[in-house]
Amino acid sequence: MVVKPIASGGQTKAPPVVLYVIGALVLLGAGVLAYLGRPAAPVPEMQLTPEARGYVQNLKLADVDMKATESYYNQVVVEITGNITNAGDRNVEVVEIYCVFADSYNQLVLRQRVPIVSKKMGGLKPGETKSFRLPFDELPESWNHALPRLVIAGIKFS
Repeated sequence: MVVKPIASGGQTKAPPVVLYVIGALVLLGAGVLAYLGRPAAPVPEMQLTPEARGYVQNLKLADVDMKATESYYNQVVVEITGNITNAGDRNVEVVEIYCVFADSYNQLVLRQRVPIVSKKMGGLKPGETKSFRLPFDELPESWNHALPRLVIAGIKFS
């Protein structure tokens, strides 16, 4: 005769520590993915204040040119180069411009805001001229291949 043991009052065997570690790693991984996948907080755009609007006439763009080159990855890169001169009497820390690309009907196809003077570059002192280079590697096919309009979008004084 075989005697079977009687089950003890509903107790179950505790899962091994390995399962706890795996569960913790899965939760940690999900948290990291959720953190990395969230959209970045938008950086507020510098506004063209009335003071800056009055100063725009002192910032002179010159020798603006455009050329297209093919990158190492067979991608066309359009570069806009030129110079900016501060003909006013104030130190400028940042200058941002809109590059406005149009199609053959002069309709807007892309408007991109880019800095041409930054704090990192040392700003722009009165009477000083600095060169700028703006590479664009993803322009719409409908773009008319003409030099875009360059419009000063923001100025920050130092």
